[in-house]
Amino acid sequence: VQLQASGGGLVQAGDSLRLSCAASGRTFSNWLMGWFRQAPGKEHEFVAAMRRSNLDYANSVKGRFTISRDDGKNTVYLQMSSLKAEDTAVYYCAARSGFSGSYHLIANYDYWGQGTQVTVSS
Repeated sequence: VQLQASGGGLVQAGDSLRLSCAASGRTFSNWLMGWFRQAPGKEHEFVAAMRRSNLDYANSVKGRFTISRDDGKNTVYLQMSSLKAEDTAVYYCAARSGFSGSYHLIANYDYWGQGTQVTVSS
């Protein structure tokens, strides 16, 4: 299983950006797919996750970020809007084959992408 994250970049506060996570090696339609981020000097932070029709978001991104997936392309997206300077971080996608526990815990994910840098200038 491989996850390839892309779409990061340098944007201004208030801008939008869409991250993609292309998965390969399996059929991911029933998998838990998540996004985490790590800002400089900080721990990894849960951002968003989805499994089937169940979605979950961190409070800090609710109403601004949207997670979605295209199972035909084995790709998960993170649409980020109204970006703030505090959203600056390396964003990682993660995956697990089926799951019914907390989507927020890093330890609950088995596979990770390489990360993509998002920088928001204020």
